[in-house]
Amino acid sequence: MAIELQMPKNGMDMEEGTIVKWLKNVGDPVEKGEAVMEIETDKITMESEAPASGVLLAKLYEEGAVVPVLTTIGYIGQPGEQVPGKEAGEAEASAVVTGAPAEAEKTSQYDYDVAVIGGGPAGYVGAIRAAQLGAKVVIFEKDVVGGTCLNRGCIPTKTYLKTAEYIHHIEDAANRGIIVDPEHSVDMTKVVAYKNKVVKQLTGGVDVLLKRNGVTKVSGEAALEDAHTIACASKTYTADKILLCGGSKAIRIPIPGVDHKDVMTSNEILDMEEVPARLGIIGGGVIGCELASAFSAFGSKVTIIEAMDSVVSMLDRDISKEVDKTLKKAGCSVNCGRKVVEIKDNNGCPVIVTDNGEFECDKVLLSIGRAADLSCLGKMEGQFEINRGKVVVDDTMKTKVDNIYACGDINGRIMLAHSAFKMAEVAAENAVKGTNETCDLRYVPSVLYLSPECASVGLSEQKAKEKHPEGIRVGKFNMSGNGRSVASGETSGFVKVVADNKYGEILGVHIVGGVASEMIAEATALLQMEITINEVAEKIIHAHPSYSEAFQEACADCLGLCIHQPPKRK
Repeated sequence: MAIELQMPKNGMDMEEGTIVKWLKNVGDPVEKGEAVMEIETDKITMESEAPASGVLLAKLYEEGAVVPVLTTIGYIGQPGEQVPGKEAGEAEASAVVTGAPAEAEKTSQYDYDVAVIGGGPAGYVGAIRAAQLGAKVVIFEKDVVGGTCLNRGCIPTKTYLKTAEYIHHIEDAANRGIIVDPEHSVDMTKVVAYKNKVVKQLTGGVDVLLKRNGVTKVSGEAALEDAHTIACASKTYTADKILLCGGSKAIRIPIPGVDHKDVMTSNEILDMEEVPARLGIIGGGVIGCELASAFSAFGSKVTIIEAMDSVVSMLDRDISKEVDKTLKKAGCSVNCGRKVVEIKDNNGCPVIVTDNGEFECDKVLLSIGRAADLSCLGKMEGQFEINRGKVVVDDTMKTKVDNIYACGDINGRIMLAHSAFKMAEVAAENAVKGTNETCDLRYVPSVLYLSPECASVGLSEQKAKEKHPEGIRVGKFNMSGNGRSVASGETSGFVKVVADNKYGEILGVHIVGGVASEMIAEATALLQMEITINEVAEKIIHAHPSYSEAFQEACADCLGLCIHQPPKRK
């Protein structure tokens, strides 16, 4: 189905735009992100980019036309695709390019309209969305629905981190005049039991949602037999369209000693009913840092070994520095730029040997990332394009095999549960409706649930400089100047805003402190809407006192107009 090209809404006040010049003619090839036309508003003249790759199928308005925002002004698609006219009763759109065969009619010879392999965040969301659209759906799950996120990742770790937060509050209570005994200990058996209770409640909820939406659930390990057939538990099932949502598995680095009895992945550590006196963590990414924070609060002496020159190196450098400071304040030993060469044994205890020193521990956590689980490809594995261990898909989530889609960790685009949700929704829509809607993953927020929390969306300062050589603006507001943060005793951190120097469009937002995981939602929405720092600083009113005021102040700082922070020294 052809993709609509719309008059963009570039700013909260924009109601219409003028098409100054078309940069492409009907039939011209177009790449996603390539400029298609120039538009003019009452504020600026700018280029509008293609939402997808293909050819320009139609132009519904000529140059000089004044068009309301979000109105369809053209179509982009594949040669041969048909597009509707401008409005009912009006002249038809420009002629389309011919040459491609028409799409085959949907068949009805299969057991199910849609089959989903994997019941994690991508799988169960894709199954439910397909069912909402009227499809007959089956989902296969070899373990418990919810995948890594609910069973061994997001939810269990956040439960542990909330327990750690209680410990921090107890330790800080005396500063607020609360008389408590600061001495405390952790009963890990009860901690694990509470975590399991939370997980069971949520996975049970997913089971109910699948059932209520009429999705058939089949338990067992499933794999493709052919493009329309799935084998599971000695039976076969057929489906018109298939969503591969096989998820991921923990990586074990190929070094001597990695099979030591006290070396664990993130799967095993979340069921450990003891607090190790010395916990070594190989990998300073998100999972490693979060579990370091939790077990440090529980009483472990934590040592982090990271090969890169900083922890969470994929995030903005200012966040990385703040995380390093937070971990060290919590008593963790952070050792960056160290390559692990082996794990040896010393009287039953594992010793992490690096190219610059050795670290003896009682338990070791391997936290070096996750790899896509391709077992669901079965006999079809050779039919897919695989790149660096992940299934290649286009922006519609479709694989090289026409009727099969791949969503979530298995395609490796962004290995986060919330991006998996969106990928699965898009794939389900396209599978059921036969459309070619694309999944926009430009503004996927990342969150690190430490104390204080950290969150990012959009471009880091470093990436923004690379992509905008004409210049950027950076505004920053420290949480120590935010009334809610001071009243809450959470003065560490900042809000940092990166903006385009020419138009003031927000390119990235990076937050440490307060409830960063909730604050990032506003920034994500505004980036998607292409809002400017001027509009946030001058038009949006935030509640006082609130953590979110710091975002408005950071935008104002980009303009040199921050009220609650001393002006920068020249």
